[in-house]
Amino acid sequence: MQTSELAPALPALRQTPARNWRDLAIHPLVLRLVSFSIALALWEYAGRIPLSPAFPTFLETLAGLGSLIADGSLFKAFMITLHPLVIGLAVSVVLGVSLGVLMGLHQPSEWLIAPLFIIAQAAPLAALIPILTFAYGIGLTAKIMTVCIMAMPVIVLNTLGAVRNTPQSLLEMSRSFLATRSQSIRMVILPSASPMIFAGLRLGCAAAFIGVILAELLITPTGIGDLISYNQSVADYPKMYAAILSIILFSVLFIEALERIEHTLFRPETRA
Repeated sequence: MQTSELAPALPALRQTPARNWRDLAIHPLVLRLVSFSIALALWEYAGRIPLSPAFPTFLETLAGLGSLIADGSLFKAFMITLHPLVIGLAVSVVLGVSLGVLMGLHQPSEWLIAPLFIIAQAAPLAALIPILTFAYGIGLTAKIMTVCIMAMPVIVLNTLGAVRNTPQSLLEMSRSFLATRSQSIRMVILPSASPMIFAGLRLGCAAAFIGVILAELLITPTGIGDLISYNQSVADYPKMYAAILSIILFSVLFIEALERIEHTLFRPETRA
């Protein structure tokens, strides 16, 4: 190959490192790390001003988190918090998806049931917690009900929308192949609706975490809610914020894991 043939390729080769650095700078993981770093730096700065005597720095919060982990109180609190959370989420997912599919397939059921969940999604559900306490006491049942009323509306309505918005072309294709009603539901409608249903599950899980902490703060202090309330009462603010940070991190990791599962099952083109 002659030198004149190599000349046009040389500028492209010289630009490759710059292009690689630019691609790295806009990589989603890098941008997320930058975002978290900025947030943590602002937290540290606000704690050192100080923004408030009750607002610790990020490093003090990390020290408090280490103390909670070392004495085992954080692990015990999580075990208590996960009990109503897991039960409430399981009930919400099973009932929510079932009701959403039923309403999506049967319009009279939608007219009958959907308004209840539309109102529930728009209403300030935290205001219902005292009513649940009055009806079910301060035990496990009231906390499970709180998780359900927070998580179910978004799961039901997302599932309803997913089933209702099945592409007509897919339904016509199934009819052209003489598929029965059950075959169309099993092989066309549910697979088509699955990505949106799974997105609703992620939103429902986020609402469930909010619900379980509200229940532990407003019904009876147990688990992570007890850690938050107790450390606030004794003015141990680093541990209080450490308990809040721990449940936020756990919920973020849990929802991120669900998103990874969703991408693996329903978005194969996005697999790493």
